[in-house]
Amino acid sequence: MNTSTLAKTSKHAAHRTYVEFRPINLGRWIIWGLFALLILVAPMIWTSSLSHTMLSQMGIAIIVCLSYNILLGQGGMLSFGHAAYSGMGSFLAIHTLNRVTDGQFQLPVSLIPIVGGLAAALFAVLLGWVTTKKSSTTFAMITLGIGELVWAMSLMFPGFFGGEGGISGNRVTGPSPMGITFGPQIQLYYLIGIYTFICTALMFAFTRTPLGRMLNAVRDNPERVEFVGYDTQMVRYLAFIVAAFFAGISGGLATLNFEIVTSEVVGAYRSGAYLLFTFLGGATFFFGPIIGGILMVLAFVLLSEFTKAWLLYLGLIFTFMVMYAPGGFASLIMMNVRVAAFGMLRRIWASYLALGLLALVIFGGAGAMIEMVYHLQLNAAMGDELTFFGVSLNARSVNSWFGSAFVALTGLALFELARRQFKREWNAIQTEIEQEIKRRETL
Repeated sequence: MNTSTLAKTSKHAAHRTYVEFRPINLGRWIIWGLFALLILVAPMIWTSSLSHTMLSQMGIAIIVCLSYNILLGQGGMLSFGHAAYSGMGSFLAIHTLNRVTDGQFQLPVSLIPIVGGLAAALFAVLLGWVTTKKSSTTFAMITLGIGELVWAMSLMFPGFFGGEGGISGNRVTGPSPMGITFGPQIQLYYLIGIYTFICTALMFAFTRTPLGRMLNAVRDNPERVEFVGYDTQMVRYLAFIVAAFFAGISGGLATLNFEIVTSEVVGAYRSGAYLLFTFLGGATFFFGPIIGGILMVLAFVLLSEFTKAWLLYLGLIFTFMVMYAPGGFASLIMMNVRVAAFGMLRRIWASYLALGLLALVIFGGAGAMIEMVYHLQLNAAMGDELTFFGVSLNARSVNSWFGSAFVALTGLALFELARRQFKREWNAIQTEIEQEIKRRETL
């Protein structure tokens, strides 16, 4: 073969198209398919108007908690002012909605949440560079200051923010293709469900991008990232804008859901809720904030209706999670999934049952005392009698106090015994799992 033939062959090989086959990640397709199916059938299972409202709020909460987790879980940035961006998205969305109602804008109502996202992203572009100049505690303090600044402005400029009364709107406006007006809650729920699925998928995809991976590196070892030539502030800044965009979308959806926006949406109370429930769900796992968003709605809507002491219960739960499960509910789930994968979960189900029952006993005793204290402070005019889970109590009776304390202390003592037994069983199982992993590695 001469030189000319070799050159032609090399040129042909250089332009040859190779077909690469990558196996389909079946597990991931199943998980996302089940997620979409759950969004689709949820209102068919829970059919009441209250259920549809709660499901809509859960979708909104899932988006905003996932957006917050871009900062906290993915980037290690503890923010105390994330509500400023979801809230600004809400305000721009309500103004846009009112312009559509007045005929000044020709925009489908279904796209108004995107307006909220773009507005929040623009707000983050303006303030994010200053915010992300520092990390760690300094970053947290800057976000707190900016959050308080925005909240103060919401009361200082009533022309834009509406003052204490806020700004209201009407989502039943604009064109209604196929009779979809978003007046019925079920129609709005499916709009929120579509946004929830798409935003969740996009935020998951973001974690797999080079920027998302570099954000993890900045969280874990910023000095090493700077050493290889990356600007850590720019990485934080871009992630900050992305998180604000999705937070603004959630704010826009909340505008359509409630049809009113007040200064409360940019307050520190709302930012604290995002932090608390993202942490409770599990900031170290992608699906953790989804759990946190669901818990947030259940706490604010259901738990607050059952008892006036719901914030105290929430604080106690948060305290215990920080002490015993800092990875949140997601970490507890994944630890047990690991045990189940090795076929050892059946060995500890009895211990789980005992711990669960004894925890209910402790809650029964301690909860009764908490409810009696709140009853004496807030409902004294209604008499001394109250009912707690079907049990009649007298807030001024020694017998009620003694019985509640006895139940709580007895449950606590038995719980501690059961916990120690469970810990021994759990450690033995973990040792066996590690031995099994080493055995498989040697094969």
